[in-house]
Amino acid sequence: MSDFSTDLIESSGLGLETARRITAEALQGADDGELFVEYRQSEGLVFDNGRLKGANYDTAQGFGLRAVVGEAAGYAHSGEISEGALRRAAEAVSAVKGGHSGSYAAAPARTNQALYADLNPLGAPSFEEKVRLLQQIDVYARDKDPRVRQVTASVAGSWQVVDILRADGHRVRDIRPMVRLSISLVAGDDSRQETGSYSCGGREGFARFISPDMWQAGVDEALRQALVNLDAVPAPAGTFDVVLGPGWPGILLHEAVGHGLEGDFNRKKTSAFAGLMGQQVAARGVTVVDDGTLPDRRGSITVDDEGTPSGRTVLIEDGILTGYMQDRQNARLMGMKPTGNGRRQSFAHIPMPRMTNTLMLNGQHEPDEILSSVKDGLYMVSFGGGQVDITSGKFVFSCTEGYRVRDGKIGEPVKGAMLIGNGPDALTRISMIGNDMALDTGMGTCGKQGQGVPVGVGQPSLRINGLTVGGTAV
Repeated sequence: MSDFSTDLIESSGLGLETARRITAEALQGADDGELFVEYRQSEGLVFDNGRLKGANYDTAQGFGLRAVVGEAAGYAHSGEISEGALRRAAEAVSAVKGGHSGSYAAAPARTNQALYADLNPLGAPSFEEKVRLLQQIDVYARDKDPRVRQVTASVAGSWQVVDILRADGHRVRDIRPMVRLSISLVAGDDSRQETGSYSCGGREGFARFISPDMWQAGVDEALRQALVNLDAVPAPAGTFDVVLGPGWPGILLHEAVGHGLEGDFNRKKTSAFAGLMGQQVAARGVTVVDDGTLPDRRGSITVDDEGTPSGRTVLIEDGILTGYMQDRQNARLMGMKPTGNGRRQSFAHIPMPRMTNTLMLNGQHEPDEILSSVKDGLYMVSFGGGQVDITSGKFVFSCTEGYRVRDGKIGEPVKGAMLIGNGPDALTRISMIGNDMALDTGMGTCGKQGQGVPVGVGQPSLRINGLTVGGTAV
């Protein structure tokens, strides 16, 4: 391959007309499908405890050919982009043919809107400059506080080029940059040690993230978290009114609610939200959207991996369920429109409905007003891992930074708090919504059926009444 940014299919040696002809033949008699061609470069460096621990650079290329008939899909992929490989794939996917409705699914509307630049972030800064940056982060963190025992810092970048060709001749190309800077540290003494972390990134180059103001602020935040946790006491267990901070706590919304609003789970009626379209599923004032059109954001996509332009989908409006996130197959089977949420990890994976940037919109309350309303509860600022059952909506999330709240005042930090509840039920328990909506810093990756894709989350401060908190102190 040579000129990826101009024409991925042509530069592979396959040739556009050949690809069009074989794709059309392969999908004749199918309801839908596409040829997805991808080229990707990726790089990652990890600096741990004063030395470069790992560095990798990788290139990958290939195609995936999909034919869809009804609820069935035939999929074949190859790391070799050639006429022979594509013909073999066409023979494989033909197994699902039959029962064609007589016309292909409607082609997506064309768009010229680009949500990010097509620059390749792996070119600058140089490898040596990236190593020097990680060294500076390590030195800065240790100089900030003598209690810092370990520092781990990493940078990662990728450059993905995709070329999507449909049986009806519709063609979409997209160039997707991605960068990420991550910092974690351990602080304490021989009797107790705690961790803190900070990550940021987006669909852009490294310039903004390697400026001293940015990475020093990241180190300061990671250190602040670790020192707060050094003073934390065991979290209480019981039922409490909980205030969630803005930004990253939206990960709870993403997991406990967002997955349940993806089209495939609702078509198969395995979601707790199945069959509730048009009904009240959340407290009044709660509006949730999935928005893939935010410029330069980690979860944004100019077009999805089926060639549909990205969109802004209102999922819940003023507490009423109004929409699902859809790929083309599930949208067609449910009699709805695709929303630009058909995503895949790579050419080796089949697309499915996935979130992009999932957000709860602002309410009317000041954050201080929300906190001052709590007589005895918890204020949760950041979360780590969690588990969710899509069918029942039940979730468990670990809090990585939290505080007791008494008489409207923030008290001592707590450690070991677990939020336990049910996503649909928790939505109805929201009693106050802040006016301070914030997006996360650009660090989320969502897993579904073995595939990981970059996502974003966001929300304002929230008060949720009567949530179950698992802790160590009663």
